[in-house]
Amino acid sequence: MVVALTFAGIVLEVIVNAILAVATLAAADGLGDHKEIAVVGGAVILATIVFGGGTLLIRHRQPWSRGLGLGLMIGWALVTIVTAGFCTGVNTSLYTDGGL
Repeated sequence: MVVALTFAGIVLEVIVNAILAVATLAAADGLGDHKEIAVVGGAVILATIVFGGGTLLIRHRQPWSRGLGLGLMIGWALVTIVTAGFCTGVNTSLYTDGGL
């Protein structure tokens, strides 16, 4: 059960990441030259959802919640590795080189 919900947590994180990415890009579009503010905000919100929510789910100490919490955190790490940090806001070129 834990393993199955870990995979479900990974899928959930990808969905949350996609929704938040669209919201971040929409917010960045309205900020003109200060698009980095939206990227920082999106990255902080995503990290709070993933790691805060994941920690709370793990601390709930139920098999379903433990798997889902681990899946959220593993999903964030996988998305960060696969996209070189662009989709999670970790890549520093988003802030320094005007990546948007």
